Amino acid sequence: MATIPFKIQSILSATFLISAFALSSPAHAEWFESTGYAVIDDGDIAKARYAAIKDAVRQALIFSGASVSSVQTIADGVLSQDQVKIKSHGEIQQINLIEERHESGQFSVTLHLDIFATHSQCKQSKFNKQVAVTRAQLLKPQQARMGQIYDLPEAASQRLYDTLNNRNMAVRPVPYLASVVNVKPFFNQQFDYKDGLIEEIASRSNSQFVVFSQITDINDGEQQNNNYAFWQKDSYKRSFKMSFALFDALTMEPLWQQSYATEGIWPFKKTKLVDVNSNQFWRSDYGEKIQEVFNKMSYDMATTVSCLPTKGKVLHVDGGRMVINLGLIHGVQEGQLLAIAHRSDMTDGAGKRYSFGINTINQLRVVQANQQSAIAENINKRPLSNIQLNDIVIVETAEESDFEFEDGPVL
Repeated sequence: MATIPFKIQSILSATFLISAFALSSPAHAEWFESTGYAVIDDGDIAKARYAAIKDAVRQALIFSGASVSSVQTIADGVLSQDQVKIKSHGEIQQINLIEERHESGQFSVTLHLDIFATHSQCKQSKFNKQVAVTRAQLLKPQQARMGQIYDLPEAASQRLYDTLNNRNMAVRPVPYLASVVNVKPFFNQQFDYKDGLIEEIASRSNSQFVVFSQITDINDGEQQNNNYAFWQKDSYKRSFKMSFALFDALTMEPLWQQSYATEGIWPFKKTKLVDVNSNQFWRSDYGEKIQEVFNKMSYDMATTVSCLPTKGKVLHVDGGRMVINLGLIHGVQEGQLLAIAHRSDMTDGAGKRYSFGINTINQLRVVQANQQSAIAENINKRPLSNIQLNDIVIVETAEESDFEFEDGPVL
């Protein structure tokens, strides 16, 4: 493990000041490893390194349960603020550089961060939430004529999945890209989407959440170079707007919705057929601007779900034991405590379903954890009461209490 060189230390100080609040509160430091990425623009390695470091720090903060209200601004090799301002009052004590690489026009930095957090840190962020990433839909296909980029929705969705998958945050993406999904109902104001589609996608991908997306604008704009400058390549401004909607697969309700807009230089000739899966496309100014949208979206969505309870379903019941659809990939390990809620959905006159959970006093402990599933057993002396398939299991974050009543007569 290498210590960050002096120049980088001046950007991200190896030891951060700890506030008086943190010193007076019960707290401990934990090590997190994260890798940040940045595109090398015009050969500017230094700028890409700074951006990659900032990316890695933000990932580590979000993964540690810190809801970032502001991240240090890196400029001219100095840190504009001495402390990381985050809602959970967590702070970085030390940063070590593990590795830095640059290839194929991209710079990556792997950092080891010692994050000091108080009791107000979000404990649920220790557990991962699987999110099914569906294929995007192009709202105006006629706009794809220049470059014949009709495959952009599928390519962009794959790129989004790769972006989420490369980031060490609470989101664990699951690709659901083979099927074409009509996403329009998930973005209109009438909320006339089909609950069954969310349930089907979540079941097939074993996901707690499902994210839909639509590309609303890829229109070409004004030409950037002069027609009389025949020695120059044609280049145009081209817009890119994309909307996202995240749904809870258990309640079928929208949790988060956000739209992003950008524009970049389209350097290809109007008559050129452009491969949207090629490095040439993604290393162009237009492709890099789209990647920036995905980077921002990944932070925003991770911040939305990181502190939500990690929930799963009962897949099989056998006496005092049951199989659940949570496992190692979610952060569930042997010995993990779980709560159970009976699922009692209601349906209105229009056929819309509303999820309703009845909390129980049952408690389970995981005795075997697999990648996508686990076996849990009843830890109470009383038998499990009326547990059904698809009942909800909830990962508990509180420490197990050492207090219990001794056997004897009740006074």
